[in-house]
Amino acid sequence: MAGLDTQWKALVKQLKKLEIDTRKARGDARARLKKLDRQTRKMVERTLRQAEPHVRQAMKDAARVGRGLRAGMAAGAAAYRRASTRKKK
Repeated sequence: MAGLDTQWKALVKQLKKLEIDTRKARGDARARLKKLDRQTRKMVERTLRQAEPHVRQAMKDAARVGRGLRAGMAAGAAAYRRASTRKKK
């Protein structure tokens, strides 16, 4: 019985140590996760701040090109219509 009792005490001691180790590991992981989350948020915010002016400028440029393209197509269509009426006469 004495042998079983010492084994039991050793198992309880190991279990307590494992419990402490898991609590510490869980706390470390939680802290690491919080740090990574903060770093990720900072990086995303910084990237958005840097990219926004470029995106706005690209949108303005695209709108300008689109207006020019539409104007060119309208002018070409009008010229085509004018040319086709001259040929019919």
